[in-house]
Amino acid sequence: MLTEFHLETLLATGYALLLLVIAAGLEMMGRHSHKRADQYHNRGFRFHKNADHWECPHGARLERAEIDNELRVVRYRAPAHTCNSCPLKARCTDSDSGRELSVSLDPWLSSEIGRFHRGISLALLILAAVIMAVELVRHGRGPERWVLSAAVATLSLLALNVARGLRGDTRT
Repeated sequence: MLTEFHLETLLATGYALLLLVIAAGLEMMGRHSHKRADQYHNRGFRFHKNADHWECPHGARLERAEIDNELRVVRYRAPAHTCNSCPLKARCTDSDSGRELSVSLDPWLSSEIGRFHRGISLALLILAAVIMAVELVRHGRGPERWVLSAAVATLSLLALNVARGLRGDTRT
């Protein structure tokens, strides 16, 4: 079966698959690094969802202080007098107005770095689809036509799905 395919088509297909794997890897790494950054920022603090407050490692509560709709974050703050008398203050904050945590209202993809990763992934998927389309035009006869057509269709659908997520449309 593989002997019926041109070597160029096989190499192009392998390259398109590599681009697909790289695009998926970028998405996974971007999500992972964003999650780790959030965990690092809030390390040692526990969020109590039902009461909508954070608890610091020393037991102080950080209550919701404000919602910044422009920056799309919720800020939680501990009382200044609690933090200023805390033995862990030097390791926690240098602020005299109390420790503050900011939590993003938007998911990873809405962040600038999320959109950057998604844009790079989209470019790689489009490049892979173009490579397969060129191969379809050049060598699209016999069984190659069906394999290449399926590859172009699949990559195009993946690219549309990624583009929809980039625009913020979550109906995927």
